[in-house]
Formats: sequence, structure tokens, C-alpha cells
Amino acid sequence: MSYVANRLAAVKPSASMAASQAAKALRATGVDVIDLGLGEPDFPTPAHVAEAAHKAALAGETLYTAAAGTPALRQAVAEKFRRENGLDYGPDDIVVANGAKQIIFNALMATLNDGDEAILPAPYFVSYPEMVKLLGGVPVIAECPAETGFRLTPEVLEAAITPRTKWLFLNMPGNPSGAVYSRDELRALGAVLAKHPQVLILSDEIYEHIIFDGRAFVSFGAACPELKDRSLIVNGVAKAYAMTGWRVGYAAGPAPLIKAMNTVQSQSVTSVAAPMQAAALAALTGPQDCIAQFREAFQRRRDLVVAGIAKIDGLTLPAPEGAFYAYIGCADLIGRRTPKGEVLADDVAVSNYLLAEGHVSSVPGSAYGLSPFFRISTATSDEILTEAIARIARAVAALEPAEVTA
Repeated sequence: MSYVANRLAAVKPSASMAASQAAKALRATGVDVIDLGLGEPDFPTPAHVAEAAHKAALAGETLYTAAAGTPALRQAVAEKFRRENGLDYGPDDIVVANGAKQIIFNALMATLNDGDEAILPAPYFVSYPEMVKLLGGVPVIAECPAETGFRLTPEVLEAAITPRTKWLFLNMPGNPSGAVYSRDELRALGAVLAKHPQVLILSDEIYEHIIFDGRAFVSFGAACPELKDRSLIVNGVAKAYAMTGWRVGYAAGPAPLIKAMNTVQSQSVTSVAAPMQAAALAALTGPQDCIAQFREAFQRRRDLVVAGIAKIDGLTLPAPEGAFYAYIGCADLIGRRTPKGEVLADDVAVSNYLLAEGHVSSVPGSAYGLSPFFRISTATSDEILTEAIARIARAVAALEPAEVTA
């Protein structure tokens, strides 16, 4: 007897969660492991946000809400899009869910038919292809190498589109690469999309506020307003406000899509917990000084890691333009031998070696669709990152050169 549905056969568990679990298992044996597998800020949620949830619960805001979210929160989201992104949406164009991840799942559940294709620029967030496959779709991988700044180009996009294309995913700043698109780059992609009216655009902008070196963030919706009727702008409070565990994401899009997503939500989780929505409301409408403080710390940490990796022979790291990850190239490590005589055949082996010998947890680039790389989170303290880089350096230095074949 099998308990597992056929649709799960091609779906893998989250690679970042798996890396974190492997780190926890090794730590449970007494090994001092630095876990850089998961990406979440190490800062506490701002006090006024936590207090808002507490007050809401004490005031009796503990019942069901509308599936799309409370009117107050949807209004605040609409005002956020208008204030920060120059996007004109009303509360009825907004949906709130249990994290940006569920927003994306609901959108795919509401729109994908069996065999529909979703273009995923690689490297991509690990859950994108698995959600597409789970809901009957076909991931189409569009490789975006380091030479293009890990950004999708119009030529690669055009080549990836077929009559079965339903979605294009964009993620900016990108996880894992930190890549940021300029307005002109988004306009160039929009020109391609204008020729293919069947393609919907999902723009995942969850790292919007974590952007470095004075860059200005441009939403896809602001760059390509002519595509508003087929664009879903996804965001949330998890990263900008250090609220990953609160699970509140939101999106704006065309009314028929939002209505369909609300149907999925109402027949699955019903709604987001009311106190969590009160917390998100406080985050969006309250003091915003934490955003600049977090961004300054993340940029300092980015600089620390970039400088440290540059000193390690065999590793490369273009400076990430945003988010809080380092997508580290390890092509020169492939083929080298560990002190135990094992050959590093790919980036999975590299990550496994760094965990076993360096006691640093990372996620292999194959999980993001582009190898050979490995990703570490930089959303932790300077001290921990400094120690992690030192451990990686020692582990790499212990490798023996690859054998040269005639």
C-alpha cells in the first residue's frame, strides 16, 4: 500500500531546509556546526510589531478574517505599493497569505493546467520548480550565468517561450544570486513579453528593501505598466522586517487572478491568523527605520564575505547586489581530493565536504539550477561569518589538487 500520490514522485523536499536539518543532525552529535543553509534575518522583529499582535489578540482579534486578508491590511498593502513602488492597486486587487511562498503556490494552483510551462531563470529559489511540478506544470530552466550577472536576457527569454508557456518567474533581488534588474533591463524583457500575450509574469520582490551600493529598486510593475493585466507582484514582511516566522505575504494583480487565488485560499487555509495580520499592518504603517538599519548591516556582512572569499584559492564570488546570500563559484574545486581521498565530483560533494570537514552548512548550486556553486546565507553576525569563512578557507586548503590526465 502506498500513501503517496503520484504527483509527488518528481517533487523534492526543500534543499535549504535539508541542508539545515543535516547541520542540526551533525550538531546533535556534539560537533560545532555553523548553519548557513537557511536565509532569515538574525534580528528580532521590531518591538512595535510584536506589540501590535499582542494587543490584537488581547482585544479579541482571534477569529476568522476574510480569505483575502483584513480590509485594513489590504488597504495598507495598496498604500505601500503606491508609496514605495508607484503602483496603483486597490484593496480588492490585493491578497494576503501565509507567506510569499503560499502566495506563489496559490497562484499556480489557480492557473496551471497539466503540461503548462513556467520559465524559471536559473539560479532560482529552490521551491519554484517543485511547486510547478507539484501542480502539474513543467519547469523550463533558462540559465543565467555569472557572465550575465545572473540576470535573464531578452534573447534567452525569447528562446524559452513556447505556446505552452503560462508563467515567467522573476526574482529581484535574487535568491541565491542577489542579482538586481535595472528599469531598462526590465523594459527589454517586457518588450519580449508583449509579443506573447499568453504569458503571465510573477515578480517575486520579497528582498526589495535589501539592496546595496545605493541602487534603487524598480518593481516589474513600475517598469512595465502595460503588462499590468498579466503581472502578479509578490512581496511580504518576512525579510524587510525580520518576520520570517510570522508568515505574512501579500500580492497585487489583476482582479480575475486575485479572485481565483482567494478561492484557493478559502478552501485550504481559510486565512492568515488575525494577530499575524495585525503585526503586518503595524510593520507596513509604523516606523520604518529598521529597514535602513537592517540593510546597512546586510551590506557590511556582504562586504565581509566577498573580501573573505576573494582570499580563498579556487572560489569566486561576484559581489551580490542585494538579498543576504553569497552564491559562491566552486568550479576549481571539482576534481580535487579530500584528505580522505574522495574526489569532489560536483557542487553537492563540495557542500557535503564543507559540512563534514569544515563544519559549515551550505546549499549546493544544483538545487538552484546552476552549477557548480554553493550558497551560504549572510544573514548572521559578523563574528559568525568571519569564523565560517575561516573554516571554509581551511577546508579548501586541505584539498589535494585534481589529477591531471593526459
